[in-house]
Amino acid sequence: DLIVHVRDITHPETILQKATVLSVLKNLNLPSHLLDSMVEVHNKVDLIESYKPTEENALAISALHGHGLEELKQEIEKKILTATGKKILTVNVNLEGPQLSWLYKEATVQEVEVVPEDGTARVKVIIGTSAFGRYKNLFPS
Repeated sequence: DLIVHVRDITHPETILQKATVLSVLKNLNLPSHLLDSMVEVHNKVDLIESYKPTEENALAISALHGHGLEELKQEIEKKILTATGKKILTVNVNLEGPQLSWLYKEATVQEVEVVPEDGTARVKVIIGTSAFGRYKNLFPS
């Protein structure tokens, strides 16, 4: 669904390495949308003072120090959701009903926050559009 190209930005041949990777990917006859949506990541930016990517849409990270990793995670999540047609939603469910079980079967449940006072839970899920439509039809409230 997504290609993430991580480059050692401190390597003296980093530009040549990028060109080689792109050439190999093009020769694999991958769908153009994969190449167009590729995430470009510049790693080891901690070794270059005040590093700013010159390439459009490149993300600067330091895996060693954790710099930029949250932004990278958010970008990957956004592009995967777009590519797969899924959404992240939070729904309220009645714990006495079948909704939570249904969500575990039909979606990816990320978090369940139980509200014991009223027997409900706030459930964060990754779910496709058609599955969410079925959920709303089965559980209209």
